[in-house]
Amino acid sequence: MSTSDILDGLDAEQRHAAETLLGPVCILAGAGTGKTRAITHRIAHGIQEGVYSPGTLLALTFTSKAAGELRHRLRVLGAPGAVVRTFHAEALAQLGYFWPDLVGGSAPRLLDNKSRYIVEAAERAKMRLGPGAVRDVAGEIEWRKTSELSIEGYVTAARGRPLPRGLDADAVAEVQQQYEELKDERRRIDFEDVLLVACGMLDSEPIARERVRTQYRHFVVDEFQDVSPLQHRLLKLWLGDRTDLCVVGDANQTIYTFAGASSAYLLGFERDHPGAEIVRLERNYRSAPQVLDLANRLMRGRPGALDLRAATAVRGVVSEPIAYDDDAAEAAGVAEAVVAELAAGTAPEQIAVLHRVNDQARAFEDALGARGIVTRSLAGTPFFEIPAVRKLTSALAVQAQRFPDDPVRGFVADTARAAGWTVDRSHSRLAPQDWAGLDAIVRFAEATPEDVTLARFAAELDDREQAKGELPMSAVVLGTLHSAKGLEWESVYLVGLAEGLLPVSHARGEAAVDEERRLFYVGITRARRRLTLSWARRGQRDRERQPSRFLQELRTGSRDAAPTRAR
Repeated sequence: MSTSDILDGLDAEQRHAAETLLGPVCILAGAGTGKTRAITHRIAHGIQEGVYSPGTLLALTFTSKAAGELRHRLRVLGAPGAVVRTFHAEALAQLGYFWPDLVGGSAPRLLDNKSRYIVEAAERAKMRLGPGAVRDVAGEIEWRKTSELSIEGYVTAARGRPLPRGLDADAVAEVQQQYEELKDERRRIDFEDVLLVACGMLDSEPIARERVRTQYRHFVVDEFQDVSPLQHRLLKLWLGDRTDLCVVGDANQTIYTFAGASSAYLLGFERDHPGAEIVRLERNYRSAPQVLDLANRLMRGRPGALDLRAATAVRGVVSEPIAYDDDAAEAAGVAEAVVAELAAGTAPEQIAVLHRVNDQARAFEDALGARGIVTRSLAGTPFFEIPAVRKLTSALAVQAQRFPDDPVRGFVADTARAAGWTVDRSHSRLAPQDWAGLDAIVRFAEATPEDVTLARFAAELDDREQAKGELPMSAVVLGTLHSAKGLEWESVYLVGLAEGLLPVSHARGEAAVDEERRLFYVGITRARRRLTLSWARRGQRDRERQPSRFLQELRTGSRDAAPTRAR
C-alpha cells in the first residue's frame, strides 16, 4: 500500500495526526472522531516512510481486545509487524526475559484470580467475607497498587472511598496485609504486581533499562486518559529522556478513576512535554447532530471538553426524558418501544439498553424476553465461548483441515442446522443465546464472497477469536455504561436516570459526581441516530425518586440547582 493510499480518506485533522511522526504528540480525540483510524494510519505511514521500523515501535492499549483490533487494522494497512500489547503483557514479557539473568530461576507465577487468596487472607484476619465483599476488596487492592500507595498510605487515602459493606479502611488494610503475606509465602504475584515488579527492575537494573530503551524508540499510548500513576511511571521508565511519544485520549471519557485512572497526565501533557504537538479531533462520524448537541451541553466547561460537531447532517431523534411510575413500568415501556423499533426495521443488534449498575438489567431482560426478544448481555459469555458457537467453530476447523478448498456457504448452514439452528428462531429448541450465536455465524458465512474457502473462513473466525472480537448477534444488547465504552448502536435507551442511580448513591463529593457525569456522556455518545432517556419515580419498597440532576441541568442549563422532586 502506497503512502497516498494510507493517507487517503483521512480528514484534515486525522491526516495531520498521521503525518506528525516525531516528537511528543497529543491527540485529543472526542467520541466517534476516528481516533483508532488516526493512530493506525500514523503507525502504518511511519513504517512506510522508514521513520519507524516495526520492532522499535511499541503501541500500548488497556485491553487484549483493543490490542487485537489495533493489530488487525495494522495488518490491513500493510504493517503487520508492529508491536501492539497491553501494559501488562509487555511488562510480563520483560520480566520473563530478564528475570533468569538478573535474579536467577524463573519469575514468580501469576495469580489467575485474587478471590481464593482474599478469602484465606480474611480468615487469617478473623473475618468472613461474602462474594460481594471479596470482589470489592479485590478492587481496593487494585486501586491501592495502581495508585502507588503503601498499605499504610491506603488507610488514609481510603477514608473518602465507598468501601466493602461492613468493613472500614483498617479492616480492608488488614486483609490486604494478610493477602500480601500469603502471596510472598507461595511465591505468587498478581496482575498489578507485574507492573510494580517491572518498575522495580527497570529502576534498579541499568542493563535491563538500557536494553528496553534500545529496543523501543517510539511509543503510542491509546486511551491515555485511563493511565494510572503506576502505568505512567512504567511508561516514563521505558521512554527515558526521549520525546517520541504519541498519546491519544479524551478527558470526557475518564470513567475508571475508581480503579486508579487519572486524566491528569492527558490534561497536563503539554506542560510535561514542552513543545508537544496538540491535535484535536472533534469531527464526529458516529452520531446525529441532535445527539451531539446533548453531549456537548452536558460537558461544556469541563476540563478538556471537546466541541463535537457532526460529520453528517442526517437527522436524529433525542427524546424528552420519559418518567415512568416505577421500575416495572419503565422496563415494560422500553420493551414496547423496542418492539416498535424492530417492527419498523431496526436490526436487534443495533439497539442497546444501557444502565448504571448490574442489578438494573434483570427487569429489562425479563420484559424483553416476555415479548419474544432475544437479548445479549455485554457482561455475559464472550461470543466464542457460547457452547453452541464453540461446537460449530470446532466442527468448521476439523472440516477445514480435511477439505480446505471446499466452499463455505452451504457447509456452515448445514452444520448449524444439524446443531439445532433454524431460520425462524421459534422453530428451534436451542436456548436463545445459542441460537443467536449460530445465526450470527451463518449470516457471516452468507455475506462472504462465493470464492471464500472453508480454510479461509475458519482462519478468519480464529483471528477474530484471538483478537477477542465478536460477530454481531441478532439480539438486543443490555449493558452497563462502563461496559458500553468503545461501542455504538443505531438506537440507545439510557434508563434509570434518577438520583441514586445516576449519579449512583455512593458518589459523594464533586470528583465522584463528575465521574458519573462522564459516564452519562459515554452513554449519550454511543447512539448514532436515536437516543431515548427515561427514569422511574419509584424504586424498591416504593421509595420515591427524583430525576437525575443531569437531566435537570440539561433542561435548565444550570449546574447550581439542587435536584428537585418529581411532579
